[in-house]
Amino acid sequence: MALSITNLKKGTVFQWEGEPFRVVDYNQKVMGRGGSIVNVRIKSLLDGKVLEKTFKGNEQLDSADVTAQAVQYLYSDGSNFFFMNDETFNQFEVPADLVGDSAGYLKEGDRVQLQFFNDRPINVELAKNVPLLVTYTENAVKGDTSSSISKDATLETGLTIKVPAFIKQGDVISVDTASGAYRERVKD
Repeated sequence: MALSITNLKKGTVFQWEGEPFRVVDYNQKVMGRGGSIVNVRIKSLLDGKVLEKTFKGNEQLDSADVTAQAVQYLYSDGSNFFFMNDETFNQFEVPADLVGDSAGYLKEGDRVQLQFFNDRPINVELAKNVPLLVTYTENAVKGDTSSSISKDATLETGLTIKVPAFIKQGDVISVDTASGAYRERVKD
């Protein structure tokens, strides 16, 4: 199915030169005599490379046949991550370099979306925020309880992030998966 360049917007997935891409940033410029050009930053869903590309307004792209399945994260052997579809019990082996930074937010049993292109896993889509247990952090110094002071905390997945001084070992916190930033302490 053809996709007009002028219909692109942030988040649109399309196929270009046989590879699926997602639009990261989009800017359309209308030129004289009704013509237009579209400047886009696109991210390859196969290898994660970000490219800048300019298309003419009359160009057509193919829509990418990207599908998603709800899966459960099982385990990692260091070089691969293993997921299972809860309905069909099919298991998928995903290389660690494809999982990338998402690995720091994955715990065994977590449910995520696994995206496929031509029946091949291409991306792990996490929830916007994930709850993670603080396994190590320095104790706050008495009097340093203002919210502007932060310290390092190691989470159950091995990820280290900055947290407010009042967070202590054993707390469960919500972490933004897009930025890696502390969001809030999770209430019991």
